Amino acid sequence: MQVNTLILGAGAAGMMCARHAGGSTLVIDHAKAPGEKIRISGGGRCNFTNMYTEAKNYLSANPHFCKSALARYTQWDFIELVDRHGIAWHEKTLGQLFCDGSSKQIIAMLVQEMQQAGADLWLHSSLERVEQTADGFIVQLLREGKPQTVSCRNLVLATGGKSIPKMGATGIAYDLARQFGLDVTETRAALVPFTFPDGRFQPLAGTALPARLRNERATFDEALLFTHRGLSGPSVLQLSSYWREGEEITVNLIPDTPLFDLLRDQRQAEGRRDLTTELARHLPAKLVDFLKPQLDLKGRLADQSDAALQGLCDALQTWRLLPAGTEGYRTAEVTLGGISTDSLSSKTMEAQAAPGLYAIGEAVDVTGWLGGYNFQWAWASGHAAGTAIAATG
Repeated sequence: MQVNTLILGAGAAGMMCARHAGGSTLVIDHAKAPGEKIRISGGGRCNFTNMYTEAKNYLSANPHFCKSALARYTQWDFIELVDRHGIAWHEKTLGQLFCDGSSKQIIAMLVQEMQQAGADLWLHSSLERVEQTADGFIVQLLREGKPQTVSCRNLVLATGGKSIPKMGATGIAYDLARQFGLDVTETRAALVPFTFPDGRFQPLAGTALPARLRNERATFDEALLFTHRGLSGPSVLQLSSYWREGEEITVNLIPDTPLFDLLRDQRQAEGRRDLTTELARHLPAKLVDFLKPQLDLKGRLADQSDAALQGLCDALQTWRLLPAGTEGYRTAEVTLGGISTDSLSSKTMEAQAAPGLYAIGEAVDVTGWLGGYNFQWAWASGHAAGTAIAATG
């Protein structure tokens, strides 16, 4: 079988690329349905973009690489597409946009757009071998268990990264990239919970509160969630992308609470009140009980000097913790690192060392923050590659 463009991966980036790549395009995926990562995202409602998307929201060895694609296909372009398909949406915190209904609406929209563009979709199709020829590539597949050979002028790597292996993630894009002379940067699990030894936070499992988490590289103000295994929640997932093994993190449990002033005022008004009782008005009671022995929380408010109250507040603002690690690719929302941006054109996503080979989406060393940024990168990089392919005829 001969096609102009073969796209490996029917995820967000691959389907967007197919929408723009022109006729004679084939998209393959080993899964039984397209867009599986879209389907599970955002609690089933798909956080499909972010209103405040900028290049500063992405991590990469080359922080400028993503600027071109993001500028040429913006969040507003994708919102216009969603609106055109009549998909209702709403904004949550920090510019995060979700479907009112189901993430399946986004998948159906992309499949419809691919079909209208003339692209074909093969599912239950796995890659066996790829060879480069003078005219492009010869790809050996197993389609529903039967061998199939596809020749193509353009080959697009859109198979994602290593995150969530139970969904079939393998990192095959990195192997193919190396096969054709592209560099691959170190990969790590990102947007992933921290783990701690010995079930340290098990008594607090399910407890959540607003917090500020930071290390030497970044600071995030969002919700913190204690789990049986350690720490999760948006602030933790965000910071995990900037964390390395053996590093401490600092947790501020009262980022926007003038706790010292509040405690001092209550000492005047309700001096007989127990200190822990008063703290439980500002922090989850389970957390106060957990911290009681560590911070020596005892006595009445009237027994606390200004220095003691200030010391308590300082401790709550600078709780230093050393994670044992993360939950890894098993639960990571995305892979940090990947195909080096030095190997690609920032305008077309084409490999400099292998004309006709393109890499897009999570496979590339561009990783966004939590909150719709990684989907926007998928839309933008897929658009960049697709339009470049279409322009070559």
